[in-house]
Amino acid sequence: MGKTIQSISNPKLSLNILTQAEVQQIHTATLDVIESVGVRFPSNKALDILEAHGAMVDRDSMIAKIPGHVVEHYLSLMPPVYTLAALDPELDLPLDGNHSYLGTDGCGVEIIDAFTGERRRTTKKDVTDVARVADYLESIAFHWVPISAQDCPPQSRSLHELEAIWRVSKKHLQTESIVTEREMRAAVEMAALLVGGREALRHRPILSIMQCTLSPLAHDGGSLEAGLIAAEAGLPIGYMTMASCGSTGPITLAGNLVVGNAEVLSALVLMQMAYPGCPVYYAAAQTATDLRTGAYTGGGPEDYLFGAATNILADYYHVPLSMGAFATGAKQPDWQAALDNSLSAFMAVSTLSDMLLGAGLLHGSRILSYEMLLMDSEIWSILHAMFQGIVVNEETLALDVIRAVGPGGNFLGQRHTRQHMRERWQPTLIDRRPYDQWLEKQDGAREWALEKARRILQEYQPEPLSPELDAELLRIIASVEAETLPDA
Repeated sequence: MGKTIQSISNPKLSLNILTQAEVQQIHTATLDVIESVGVRFPSNKALDILEAHGAMVDRDSMIAKIPGHVVEHYLSLMPPVYTLAALDPELDLPLDGNHSYLGTDGCGVEIIDAFTGERRRTTKKDVTDVARVADYLESIAFHWVPISAQDCPPQSRSLHELEAIWRVSKKHLQTESIVTEREMRAAVEMAALLVGGREALRHRPILSIMQCTLSPLAHDGGSLEAGLIAAEAGLPIGYMTMASCGSTGPITLAGNLVVGNAEVLSALVLMQMAYPGCPVYYAAAQTATDLRTGAYTGGGPEDYLFGAATNILADYYHVPLSMGAFATGAKQPDWQAALDNSLSAFMAVSTLSDMLLGAGLLHGSRILSYEMLLMDSEIWSILHAMFQGIVVNEETLALDVIRAVGPGGNFLGQRHTRQHMRERWQPTLIDRRPYDQWLEKQDGAREWALEKARRILQEYQPEPLSPELDAELLRIIASVEAETLPDA
């Protein structure tokens, strides 16, 4: 029996955050910023490409100012539709503007152990274990490398994380941990090995790449150069702004959108200059700085509005969006976490964001919680049911069965009920027991989520990658480690 993925497609509910006139104002302001203020590109390779394609480049400051008409030309080359391939073609994810998919999130450095309850640093085995649970869950359509393999060498850690997931799952894989050319070339080699070569990888990109900008209005040089390697290989590449109101972005929401938009578009334009038509996507996780502490908030009304607004912008540019939606700032799977993740996901799906990230993470993407991963899966299943809306046709109006039951009757035993009963959503973690039953045990979602996670970890063993292919992946990683060994 094949796997299924619980995507949200063609929703009947929608949400309007920005008018077309307001989107145009943000776009015009963004072009002004890119052309008159500029964006910092600390990479001579990137600056050479920008200068050759019409940008004004200051080599001392490494700031490039790109004329607005040049930006618009290269934005027009971005493919609006493509597919994130999986090792199992049945798990492919079309990015066609009509689907929302949920993934895990990346770079968590701690995990709450499912069996001991200990909060500890993450290891490569944890990466594999979380991937097994995510592989089991229909709600998780793709993997973002969820946590850091901190017991692996820094120069090859990102590659170990890829291998740790590919060995146990055939779902699409996305990562943001690769920030050097050397690692990216190895990652491309690994992905090509799994699909049968470089040309096959171009047609079936089983790996996509995300990089982060450096707000305000700057990029990381290694991320740019790694991104160019990915774009050359045909791997979908996105750049994520995390501009924060009041610190790395203006205090106003519209101003923060402009800064983030300038960062993302300038990077996507660079990719198109280098490799016209390469698959790219918009990425965003904007927020508001907590003005009392200066901290990243990871939840709140600004986050929810940004989640919807950035998808409106991505739609304006006819490019897919990947966005942070579930990585709550809460420290444990509690009321705050449920509130954050429910509202942020609802806003994102209402505008049909393509890729939503963050399932399972707490404390602003720092801590992985198995309970949270299962609870986020429940939230997604509710959204999946809600956004199907209400189907109205002759069968669903049910006039015949209404006539058959009549006043004072009961529909439970009707054939129509049996035929459609599985269409009704059923919870796995939400408590619908009678009060007396709850009072006897006084347990609930967290206990049930942890119990289910433990059961998955103990019992679920996905079909593994062949030992031969896994050995080849490890050989590629070892070659990277050998290149970076200090001289004897």
